[in-house]
Amino acid sequence: MTLWHIVLVASVATAALKFLGYLVPAGFLERERPARIADLLTIALLAALIAVQALGAGQALVVDARIPALIVAAALYAVRVPFVLVVAAAAAVAAGIRAVT
Repeated sequence: MTLWHIVLVASVATAALKFLGYLVPAGFLERERPARIADLLTIALLAALIAVQALGAGQALVVDARIPALIVAAALYAVRVPFVLVVAAAAAVAAGIRAVT
């Protein structure tokens, strides 16, 4: 199987899953448990994406300036600092650490 076959199979599978989502009755999605699961899956996916982007470099785990920047961003976000300032502060922390090392 070539890379293009894998891409085509993944595309068809994604389209099929999306189509199956339209077949789910609206009443099912309005119940408490499925709505809660959908909310938690969204949070889990975002957390996994952040972890991969913060700790990954190719096939290896890397601990560098991104970790303290992520901690600063999480702390500022927890105290409800505006998002633009959170991003700017995290970037400044990462840049400062990289400049020192």
